Amino acid sequence: MTESHKLASVIARTLDDKLGKDIAILNISNVSSLADYFVIVSGDSTTQVKALMSNTKEQIKAFFGRLPIRMENDLKNRWNLLDYGDVVVHILHKEERETYAIEKFWNNAFRIPEFDWKEASEEFAQY
Repeated sequence: MTESHKLASVIARTLDDKLGKDIAILNISNVSSLADYFVIVSGDSTTQVKALMSNTKEQIKAFFGRLPIRMENDLKNRWNLLDYGDVVVHILHKEERETYAIEKFWNNAFRIPEFDWKEASEEFAQY
């Protein structure tokens, strides 16, 4: 397992632990040079979107000693982006996720099954 696969898996687990919805990990390494993986998650409210972003940042710093290279968010806090270089995290309000349909745009990317990322991040489970 690559380091970036592990990072994407742990990010997905972190988001899952905080009740993020419809978590998807896309391996984009064969279709783009932007990153190796996209992690995409939905939140039900702007408050949850912000909380998912903050918690992910804190957990990845604690687990790996890494901070995002770049962070972006819209003014209404309905889309947050954490760029770790090899992994880019998109945290979107559920309505924005439907509107932008990132998975459809990147439909040539391989989607990592949930059982795979849960297994890869088992040692970071909070239960």
